[in-house]
Amino acid sequence: MSKCAKECAEPTELTQDDMRTAITEKFNPVHMEVDDLGTCGTSYQVIIVSEIFEGKKTLEKHKIVNEALAEQISRLHAFSQKSYTPAQWEKKQAQAS
Repeated sequence: MSKCAKECAEPTELTQDDMRTAITEKFNPVHMEVDDLGTCGTSYQVIIVSEIFEGKKTLEKHKIVNEALAEQISRLHAFSQKSYTPAQWEKKQAQAS
């Protein structure tokens, strides 16, 4: 049995919609991406773009996200995050073009 199949055998009941709702309520993002990396709701990668991160260093932003989403993260096997201010996100998008 694959690792994901084992994890899915005991569902976390944390859906992408649950994660999106939590992020929206806590960060009022101008942009967000929520990816279920394993398709079983146990590994998520998120991108959050919010004014809340203005003036914060990367480590501070990660701490804010980890604390705000502690309940959701505690139900996961893996969690990866990228957090940006709107200006940082705009610059990143311009560089990608």
